[in-house]
Amino acid sequence: MPPQVRDGPLRNAFVGDRISNLEAEGDMLQLHTILHPSDFSSRAARAFELACALAEACKARVIVLHVVQPPLSHLGGTTALPASPEEYGLEEARRQLRQVQAPHSTVEIVHRLETGDPATLILEGARTSACDLIVMGTHGRGGLDRLLMGSVAESVVRKAPCPVLTIKSPDAVRRGTIA
Repeated sequence: MPPQVRDGPLRNAFVGDRISNLEAEGDMLQLHTILHPSDFSSRAARAFELACALAEACKARVIVLHVVQPPLSHLGGTTALPASPEEYGLEEARRQLRQVQAPHSTVEIVHRLETGDPATLILEGARTSACDLIVMGTHGRGGLDRLLMGSVAESVVRKAPCPVLTIKSPDAVRRGTIA
């Protein structure tokens, strides 16, 4: 079923396999908090621009969340986490996160850095912050890549407590990996 478009952007949003009306007052969406998970990629940058545009229009704040997955080390047949945060790049992640700034000073940006499983922490962050919308980029993996690697975006879309807007990778569309 194609999305319905009424006077104004995002009057309707896909939630699972159905269209759900977002609450609106006049021509303004009732968005207070937008969660933007970022991996600092070009896809994430495009999604961030859209999140900021929506935040500016709705006078909402944007929470930029970056999740660092600690690498696992193999020690004598067992798997262990590295000994210190420096070994899995937390300082570099903090530096990159601070660089994610809104193009307009009217948009309130909150930066959060977490360590663990990205999908789990994105969903937890959306719930604990009472987010009204999640805006995120997607790799656009398909077929065997998706089966083997999984998809953070897919998991978030399926389990999110609020609507999720995903931005496809233009490269994936050009490669033909997205139908």
